[in-house]
Amino acid sequence: MITAAQLRAARALLGIDQKKLAELSGVSLPTIQRMEASDGNVRGVIETLTKVVEALNEAGVELLGENARSEGAGRGVRLRRPGPPKPTA
Repeated sequence: MITAAQLRAARALLGIDQKKLAELSGVSLPTIQRMEASDGNVRGVIETLTKVVEALNEAGVELLGENARSEGAGRGVRLRRPGPPKPTA
């Protein structure tokens, strides 16, 4: 599974826009836009999702699932659950 937030973050890490991701993945721009506008997990045709994930992988982004370990090297981003709120002084 990939979330819309992961998709946007992956593009940001690569410094590419939606149009470029569409070109890299062979998926239409409106499809990329719909994927990124999703709430939570991206829904769509498995083949389309696979194309996008493969394009991101080839470009150098490793998508991590919940509690997954990263086996590769390099920089990355992981969204963690927020901790308890800090008291205000």
